[in-house]
Formats: sequence, structure tokens, C-alpha cells
Amino acid sequence: QVQLVESGGGLVQAGGSLRLSCAISGTILSFNAMGWYRQAPGKQRALVAVIRSGGRTNYADSVKGRFTISRDNAKNTVYLQMNSLKPEDTAVYYCNLVTSRVFWGQGTQVTVSS
Repeated sequence: QVQLVESGGGLVQAGGSLRLSCAISGTILSFNAMGWYRQAPGKQRALVAVIRSGGRTNYADSVKGRFTISRDNAKNTVYLQMNSLKPEDTAVYYCNLVTSRVFWGQGTQVTVSS
């Protein structure tokens, strides 16, 4: 059974940094993409960053140049390095894995104070 567990969220001041981690357990023969989404209060869940099986990455326009997605295949972990955080980055961040199915983590809260 595939499980995704996020960690690394918390409270940070504007301009600060956080690194989110998503540990993936279970048997995964191949995947299409791993990504991070976020959902702010009253808003729909939205893509933040994705890394595809070939290594290509894509980012939401609002985080380009500030966030970096990466993965460690040996550790089955995907990361989201978030720099220059803004109050509008406040949200619950969810890890996502796409194989022949779609898997989600439970989410981790990121709060950026002004």
C-alpha cells in the first residue's frame, strides 16, 4: 500500500524559508509525476510544483524563482524548498504521486506571518 507522509511545515516570518519533505512508502514500480499542491482557506487546491519521471519540472507562476522541487530516488522522498516566503503562501501543502493511480498525503500547514 502506497502512503505519502509530509513533514516540514510550520510558522515562519515573511522572507524566511522552509523545506517540505514527502516520504513515499510502499512498492512503486514507476511513476508519472510527483508534485506539491496547496490549499488556502476558501480556495481550491492548486498545483505548486511538479517533477515528472524524466526530471522535467514545472511551477506555478506565483512561486517561480522562489520554490524548488526535487526528489531523492534512494530515499523515495520528494522535497519542496521554499524561499522568500510571502503571507500569500500560507496554505496546507499536499504531496501528490501519480502512477496508474493518484495518491495524496495528509497535508502539512505552512503559515507565513507578515
